[in-house]
Amino acid sequence: MKNFEFPGQTGFYKGKVRDVYTIQQNWLLMIASDRISAFDVILPRTIPFKGQALNQVAAYMLEATKDICKNWFVSAPAPNVSLGKKCLPFKIEMVVRGNLTGHAWRTYQQGKRILCGAEMAENMKENDFFPSPIITPSTKAAEGHDEDISKEEIIKQGLATKEEWEKLSQTALALFERGKKLAASRGLILADTKYEFGKIGEEIFLMDEIHTPDSSRYFYAKDFDLKQQNGERQKQLSKEFVREWLIENNFMGHPGQQVPEMSDEWVNAISKRYIELYETLIGKTFNPETNSDEILFEKIITELKFQGIISS
Repeated sequence: MKNFEFPGQTGFYKGKVRDVYTIQQNWLLMIASDRISAFDVILPRTIPFKGQALNQVAAYMLEATKDICKNWFVSAPAPNVSLGKKCLPFKIEMVVRGNLTGHAWRTYQQGKRILCGAEMAENMKENDFFPSPIITPSTKAAEGHDEDISKEEIIKQGLATKEEWEKLSQTALALFERGKKLAASRGLILADTKYEFGKIGEEIFLMDEIHTPDSSRYFYAKDFDLKQQNGERQKQLSKEFVREWLIENNFMGHPGQQVPEMSDEWVNAISKRYIELYETLIGKTFNPETNSDEILFEKIITELKFQGIISS
């Protein structure tokens, strides 16, 4: 996918997965690519239709949670494109965990019982539910690895005031509760996720994607308790299976490590998992759509004119 030049464009940022354009200073245009990252490293091959699946799940979830917190999203001019309001971001990610899994489990295995200031009880097994969800924030790095951080350090470093932290944490927990209910209605468990927030003036807005397989981890509710009792691996819909494959092949993003080769079969398997999550979570058949750069550009221009962002 090429880098575009839009009328009124005032900024451009190429993220790990998204190409982000600033239009007329106050608008953001996010194009979800088919790139995939893990351990903060962009993997060498793209995943067919991943961008579309992510973007459409995010749009659905933002619409389903806008009564809890205003969000940046305005419209989706194309299946892999979102248009919305530009916010001044908090440089933290609000990670909410309902289950002991992923990074939390790897920390737990090291014998640690405190993560980002949140306590984790003794005698828990991988994937067990926490008594109540915990928040384990991380810094939002412009590049490189995000770092765990505590509430106290966030306030001390001026990343958020005490009042802002309280608002962010309350909102993140409310969003997680809504996410769990939406997932449960589709036979899934939302195990953990992350939220990003920003401000327009003094008002807090929810930003970026939410409840997608890149930002969240889902377990199948069916047989979850039985698998936990028997110590069996939980079936999940998330990007964790990609991380696990990388770990098995001796890659965790550390200096000097080489990304393992991704075969056509593996790339297609990842694509199918993203589509499976979309269909399971949204309850609709996934309709893959491929637009040439020219058609994508025209769709975006049409929407920018419709919204009155650029002149006709």
